[in-house]
Amino acid sequence: MLTMPIVLVHGNPETDAIWAELRQHLGRSDVLALSPPGFGAPVPSGFGATSDDYVAWLKAELERIPGPIDLVGHDWGGGHVVRLVNAHPEVARSWTTDIAGCFDPEYVWHERAQVWQTPGAGEASIAQQAAAPAARVVQRYVEAGMTRAVAESCVAAFGDDMGRCILALYRSAAQPKMAEWAADLAGVRTRPGLVIIATEDHYTGGEVLARRTAERAGAEVAMLDGLGHWWMCQDPKRGAAAIASFVARLDAK
Repeated sequence: MLTMPIVLVHGNPETDAIWAELRQHLGRSDVLALSPPGFGAPVPSGFGATSDDYVAWLKAELERIPGPIDLVGHDWGGGHVVRLVNAHPEVARSWTTDIAGCFDPEYVWHERAQVWQTPGAGEASIAQQAAAPAARVVQRYVEAGMTRAVAESCVAAFGDDMGRCILALYRSAAQPKMAEWAADLAGVRTRPGLVIIATEDHYTGGEVLARRTAERAGAEVAMLDGLGHWWMCQDPKRGAAAIASFVARLDAK
């Protein structure tokens, strides 16, 4: 049976290390991980790091990959995936996101995001993180759900470029932008979609908002009870099974 490549896209403040164990559990050789500029990858000259810039970046990357593609996004990677497929459904056979709740009209950005969106306060927050001892930041990420190896990779990747990209990206998506981008989800409705809901992820709006977006997008829902924002690190086997089951149903059609 012919299979389609699975393309993974991560978010903030991450590197593609977050997918390492999940990729092993998928057990396939055609799984690719793309690193957005500033998040484990160099930032091209002139790259503005707005949401629009990342959508254009992802489109260009996918055009280099023989498809059709099953596209999976986590955190801001999930935001780029939804926005791109909604505008250009032809880039993917299917899409998966774990931040569907962020596209609900009632979504309110989490506290840290609101700090980053505030001139002055955002720069101070980034400077504070840059000055913090690496071991302390690693431990904070581990307590939040990353494995130690993943946390060390993410902390090592944090620098001036990532800091600038964080601020530009979040400021470009301050409300009402997220609601405006998702006011019409006709594009994603033309492709099979999967909304992953990790019940202990407190950054993305919760189950009610995620389910509402899934319904508007015509997407399936996969519940990951008891897992948080970094579900792919906490239980990579269960996360991989949710993705693999969805893709297998598409392959069988």
